[in-house]
Amino acid sequence: MTSTATEPTPSAEPDERRYPRPIGMPSAVWVLIAGAVGLTAALTLTIEKIELLIDPAYVPSCSINPVLSCGSVMVTPQASEFGFPNSLLGIVAFSVVVVAGVLAVAKVALPQWFWTGLAIGTLIGTVFVHWLIYQSLYVIGALCPYCMVVWSTTIPLLVVVSSIALRPLAGNGFGRIVYQWRWSLVALWFTGLILLILVRFWNYWSTLI
Repeated sequence: MTSTATEPTPSAEPDERRYPRPIGMPSAVWVLIAGAVGLTAALTLTIEKIELLIDPAYVPSCSINPVLSCGSVMVTPQASEFGFPNSLLGIVAFSVVVVAGVLAVAKVALPQWFWTGLAIGTLIGTVFVHWLIYQSLYVIGALCPYCMVVWSTTIPLLVVVSSIALRPLAGNGFGRIVYQWRWSLVALWFTGLILLILVRFWNYWSTLI
């Protein structure tokens, strides 16, 4: 009596780690837009910083009033936390995001480890952004509009990139709930930030009413 060897049954879906697939076009466009907006803001901040170094009397284009004042923020130690302007970090980071966005829009299938790494990097950037938010609100006492553009870009970017990175967990209940509520969480974050800004600088805002 002969025994027949059973062949392994192939899985219904290919292993995404070995056979990556392109991400959806909406996510790809979001990544590209976030990267482009963040990179533009970082480049503008760097140019303004250079102008300020050349001429200490220079008034940056984003110095609008006592609260919205890039100049007040740029001269603080927090603006160069690592010994060089923070905007240089933004240029490097958002350049990577732009490249990823361009490739994603072009339907290039980037490996899952890349999206996971990008999500981790964006998370680190988000933590740093929140530290800067705290410093701006409660230590420096002024807001940099271009910096706020970076803040507003980083959070949605984290949500989108994390959604891509967590695709292998799409069948997980927790992952599915987080995915379904992701934009509600972003809206909640923006609402909280706006309220913090209103409360912190209410003495000034109230004079404009």
